[in-house]
Amino acid sequence: MKFSKKILGEIASLWRFPVKSMGGERLQELDVCVTGIVGDRAYALLDMATGKVASAKNSKLFPDLLKCRAEYLSPPVHLEKIAPVKITLPDGDWVRSDDTRANEKLSSFFGRQVELIQTAPEDFTIDQFHPDLAGLDPVESRNTIVSQKLGSALFKAVGMASPVPTSSFLDVFPVSVITTSTLLKLRALAPASLFDESRFRMNIVVKTLDEGFVENSWVGQTLSIGDATQLSVAMLDPRCVMTTLEQSELPQDLDILRTLVAHNRMELPGMGKFPCAGVYAIVQKEGKAQVGSTVFI
Repeated sequence: MKFSKKILGEIASLWRFPVKSMGGERLQELDVCVTGIVGDRAYALLDMATGKVASAKNSKLFPDLLKCRAEYLSPPVHLEKIAPVKITLPDGDWVRSDDTRANEKLSSFFGRQVELIQTAPEDFTIDQFHPDLAGLDPVESRNTIVSQKLGSALFKAVGMASPVPTSSFLDVFPVSVITTSTLLKLRALAPASLFDESRFRMNIVVKTLDEGFVENSWVGQTLSIGDATQLSVAMLDPRCVMTTLEQSELPQDLDILRTLVAHNRMELPGMGKFPCAGVYAIVQKEGKAQVGSTVFI
């Protein structure tokens, strides 16, 4: 039996983030493999004092991490040694990941001893700041820093099989997707705020014609990109302080999260309610994603 597919729209933009919590690359094409986007979140900084992975979600400890930008010096290739990256600091200075002085230079900039690593710790954990805003999580953590397991460590803690490898720096699932419909809805709800796609750090932005938070109905369905790549939508993407932080030409703005709390606070099965925008997905069929490719559901 053949099932008909509905055209959702087309890919508007594609993003890859070579270093976790740093600014990334906007590209015309991405290689999509079962473990995620090739080269996405391939590096991270390890905070040597805490043993935790450095994250812009801890804006108190690493306020300038998101203002750094990382880009590959040559295209990363699936199953090959990860290519080196160039990290540009907010002051314009830069360092290559394969420079023997990279850790020293990065530690000097952040004022903390850090090490650039390519493999997540077995107990992959970050510190995440929850601003003083009601409705961010079911236990109402406010104006506090919460220790959060991520990646395979998170799934191990809850007794579930992990959709990402133990070495991965991905938060939860291999691929993230958001639509222009969601961004337009948020802009209409809070026109004084800048709901730029870069705030949400998604891999795939789909240009859609339907109105509202259209991804809310995607969970459990399959997205087809062009003639090959297929993604199974696993869950809505709960948002955090990261979306509110200053980056590039975007100001810090807590109203980004406040708007999501007020208008798209969704129930995540077994977890409670969270402000959501976009979805996480698992790769069913590997292939490429290209700007302009038609997206079906």
